[in-house]
Amino acid sequence: MKTAPTPSLLRLIGAGLVVSAGLQALPAQAWSLTIAAASRRVFLHVGNGTADDNNGTVNRVSANLTAAQLLSGAPQAMTSNSTQSASLYGDNYNTCPTPSAQVMIGASYRRSNPGNGPASAMLRVTSPASLTTTAGDTIPFSEISWTVSAAGSGVPNVIPAGTFSGGTQTLTTIPANTYIENCHTFRYANSAIRAAGTYDGRVTYTLSSP
Repeated sequence: MKTAPTPSLLRLIGAGLVVSAGLQALPAQAWSLTIAAASRRVFLHVGNGTADDNNGTVNRVSANLTAAQLLSGAPQAMTSNSTQSASLYGDNYNTCPTPSAQVMIGASYRRSNPGNGPASAMLRVTSPASLTTTAGDTIPFSEISWTVSAAGSGVPNVIPAGTFSGGTQTLTTIPANTYIENCHTFRYANSAIRAAGTYDGRVTYTLSSP
């Protein structure tokens, strides 16, 4: 019988960020919020972030399967090393009350007037085809999916749930002068018995406006 693998690891990183500051204070129930117009800029944070500076933190979600869990074939929840529970929007609202099981993702796009720049920005995520071990064993990245939530939100799916495709996926479009935010909870499908080992891979979230 094969033994259970050590953690199947998925590292999350936000890259290529331009951080904006001075967001207009508004009620924080919606999590799809209108913000003050400003010179054209984008803002993105994934997991542990900083509202007024670039942040190079790479957060990790992982699943450490026992033999019983592996053989069950049941999907397995993944935990996070993120500690970001409070919104970076400016009001310190507790959007993600259990960061050890969630990763907060927030993004905004601003422009100064309707004729100044594109009408929206695109939030995308890119994943490799597989998680891999140093021995060369692989798990398709499509075995990793996520659900979404946002405490106090009327639109918790403003960034929708999904499954990694092993390529670049468009998650959502952000209109001008809008901030969105929610929490992602990751799951490993556990659809087949895998060789023992540490399976590692990194996904990159990007926000861009052409």
